[in-house]
Amino acid sequence: MADDRTEAVRAALLAEVGAGAVVVDPDVIDGYRTDRATAVVPGLPVALVRASATAEVQATLRVATRFGVPVVPRGLGTGLSGGATAIDGSIVLSTERMRALSIEPDAMVAVVGPGLRNAEVKAAAAEHGLWYPPDPSSFEICSIGGNLATNAGGLCCVKYGVTTDYVLGLEVVLADGRAVRLGGRTIKDVAGYDLKRLFVGSEGTLGVITEATLRLRPAPPPASTVVATFGSVVDAGRAVGRIVTEVRPAALELMDRAALAAVERVQRMGLDTDVAALLLARTDGAPSEAEIVAAACAAAGAGYVARTDDPDEGELLMGARRMAIPCVERLGTVLIEDVGVPVPRIPELLAAVERIAAEHDTAIPVIGHAGDGNFHPLVTYDAADPDATARAAAAFDAVMAAALALGGTVTGEHGVGVLKARHLAEQLGPDVLDLTRRIKAALDPDGILNPGKWV
Repeated sequence: MADDRTEAVRAALLAEVGAGAVVVDPDVIDGYRTDRATAVVPGLPVALVRASATAEVQATLRVATRFGVPVVPRGLGTGLSGGATAIDGSIVLSTERMRALSIEPDAMVAVVGPGLRNAEVKAAAAEHGLWYPPDPSSFEICSIGGNLATNAGGLCCVKYGVTTDYVLGLEVVLADGRAVRLGGRTIKDVAGYDLKRLFVGSEGTLGVITEATLRLRPAPPPASTVVATFGSVVDAGRAVGRIVTEVRPAALELMDRAALAAVERVQRMGLDTDVAALLLARTDGAPSEAEIVAAACAAAGAGYVARTDDPDEGELLMGARRMAIPCVERLGTVLIEDVGVPVPRIPELLAAVERIAAEHDTAIPVIGHAGDGNFHPLVTYDAADPDATARAAAAFDAVMAAALALGGTVTGEHGVGVLKARHLAEQLGPDVLDLTRRIKAALDPDGILNPGKWV
């Protein structure tokens, strides 16, 4: 973008959005250019807008439309696929200051701004004896806006569902600056197209979410925790299949040997790093559920099975699982996969990842929400080594291909972003990709919303 046009865009933003929201200082902007997908090289934005209200988002998009400037929406930057990566000449639109919060206990809803952290919504609901279930591993630092943009899942979605299952209504600002309200406040609302679900998971490519009305649930009952270790990841995968055909646990997580070792290197927790895999389950139904999980693990060949009803001990184990990605990131640059497969194909996926790691001489620690078939093979490498970087890229592509060959998906909760944009077409096929592009063109005819992501 030419300097005079840059200055014109900045001047328009300052005049129409306001100096309190617009940042042109390159040192400040630099902190907003990328999310946690460190392997993605960000572009140089012309401005940063830190909106505090829907009107400021509307004004930003009107300016962007007038000048044909791309807009990259951003939450708190905890995304793992590069969905919030800035592009050259763009406006980065941060919703971190949009932090309105209202809990309505009788209606069992929360009306929230996108800048709130997931943990803050949980805490506010808990004050009224209520619960907001979606729980990404980064729930303490990720924003509701980012969760909505990627349709985030988490540890408990095997039983309780993902973000979209808790969205009753949205306020969304479209590319031309219009603000629309989608959905409502009723549990059953089937009038017209269910447009709110179109925007959940759209990663800022169709509009900018400025408010959400979220369903809450009563607080869950106390949970039991079962831990089991296995001599092979394939056996652990078979155990998952046995478990979910008999009971629906509140969480069912897997960590392989490399992931366990990465956590132990950072914080000594007494995890057994000699086993091939660890399964961690939580049950909050009948007492017999934990017994069923333990028996299924034993039948699948677990070498060790234990159960605890102590909430602190259970939370300590779940904390180890939540730490896995940050701990692996200390080993080098990480391309974080987010593939999903049908539960019966889990053993085949885990075997494929082991084979791919060996074939490409690349470390791929594996963690995952095993109960719903969503795994995170963590392709780890030394970014300073060109050969290692090339092997890692090939391994990343091979894992994607393996998941698709098993009838799976290239993302279960992290989104497509930059890292998986080229793989989306392989999953969708030409007809669905064409339909996707037509929807994008209808809502964003100038293509200004998060271009380069998805389609």
